[in-house]
Amino acid sequence: MNDELQGKRFRRSDDNRFLAGVCGGIADYLGVDANIVRLVFVALTLLGFSGVFVYILAWLIMPGEHEQHSLLEQIIRNFQGKPSRD
Repeated sequence: MNDELQGKRFRRSDDNRFLAGVCGGIADYLGVDANIVRLVFVALTLLGFSGVFVYILAWLIMPGEHEQHSLLEQIIRNFQGKPSRD
C-alpha cells in the first residue's frame, strides 16, 4: 500500500463540500481536485452507471470529517434501540 494512503481514512469533507462532502472527501483521500471527482460522478451517471446511487451509498457509509461513526451506523443503532455513540 502507498505510504501516503496509510493512516488516511475515507471521510466526508466539511470544508470542500457541494452537497454532502462525499466528493471532497474522496478527493482529499486520493490527493486530487474535488472537481475531478465530481466530474467522474456526473460522467458515470450520464453513461448509465449508478453514479447517484454510489454517491448516496458513500454518504451513508462515510463518516463526517470530525465524526467517529457513519450515518448508516447511527441509523442502525437507532433502529435497534441502542443509544447513539458520540
